Amino acid sequence: MNNLLKGKKGIIFGALNDKSIAWEAALKCHEQGATFVLTNAPIAMRMGEINKLAETCGNAKVIPCDVSKTEDMENLIAQSMEILGGKIDFILHSVGMSLNIRKGKDYTDIDYKFMHDTLDISAISFHRLMQTVYKMDAINEWGSIVGLTYIGAQRVFPDYHEMGDAKSLLESYARSFGYRFGKEKNVRVNTISQSPTMTTAGSGVKGFGDFFDYAAALSPLGNASAEDCANYCVLMFSDLSKKVTMQNLFHDGGFSFTGFSYDVFKMMENK
Repeated sequence: MNNLLKGKKGIIFGALNDKSIAWEAALKCHEQGATFVLTNAPIAMRMGEINKLAETCGNAKVIPCDVSKTEDMENLIAQSMEILGGKIDFILHSVGMSLNIRKGKDYTDIDYKFMHDTLDISAISFHRLMQTVYKMDAINEWGSIVGLTYIGAQRVFPDYHEMGDAKSLLESYARSFGYRFGKEKNVRVNTISQSPTMTTAGSGVKGFGDFFDYAAALSPLGNASAEDCANYCVLMFSDLSKKVTMQNLFHDGGFSFTGFSYDVFKMMENK
């Protein structure tokens, strides 16, 4: 199906490079007829290749936004409505960062200032985004807001560390704000719990390569790729999912509901 998002306008957070899920989502949304604004943190924009993506997506505008600052968020939403010519139909929140992981701090030896920053950037920013959009009445009726998450929010993956805490908070915000957005503005809010994916952030987690292989072996459909996730985002932004809200949607090839797989057993035997 083509043109699922024809006439729809959006904001996509978090495209760093062509390994990013947000990057793939932008390409797919453009392919399906959407127009949108791209945004990332100022430092990420200097490190990444977002301008190249913007050119590919019909010369989309790029607006820097520090998601920990309410004034940046307000500026982003106001500018986006001006650029896009009205209210927004969809938003992708693909934002996550852990200073404790980056600095090699063990979970039992957390630096709480780092943890505060992790929660602010990776989770509270989702609430800040929705609150800003809500107060500015910036999203159309039947609009769709999606945050990306991971099963580490609900199960213990020791090396996922404090990001599990951040993602569990993110998922809670989707339910709590999703209720209010649904009742008052017919807007839906969901999170997509994605397979381990070879993104810049994901591959920085200790032992990621081995875990990626394990997840692929356990999942009956194998790991979902960044491109697969982008397609799912398109579905969630389209009118085909207009009555789905407050859900944490597992997009992981069946990993989340599989207890054992002979493929995993064989993989362990071979190692």
